[in-house]
Amino acid sequence: MNELLLTYFIVINIVGVGMMYRDKQKAKRHEWRIAESTLWTVAAIGGALGGLIGMYCYRHKTKHTSFTVGFPILAALDLLFLFCYQLSTNDVVLSVKILERGFSSE
Repeated sequence: MNELLLTYFIVINIVGVGMMYRDKQKAKRHEWRIAESTLWTVAAIGGALGGLIGMYCYRHKTKHTSFTVGFPILAALDLLFLFCYQLSTNDVVLSVKILERGFSSE
């Protein structure tokens, strides 16, 4: 996989986790919050998995249906994109091994 793409994916998801943590801390202190549109923007540009992890680790936005449904869908799309990108780079053997590992019961 392209190292730049992988680095981007890791960084944007760390940002997603961090934003959920920071917004939760601000909510507890009744401070000015991070706009939901900002959280959605980070999720839409690849940080949905991190946002989803942050949601459940910090119990933040878990009562909002749009977040509990939308973030998992975006995270799945992100992972599907990465998988398809992996396939398109002709590294089919590695992609199939990843897929098999995901479906194996072991």
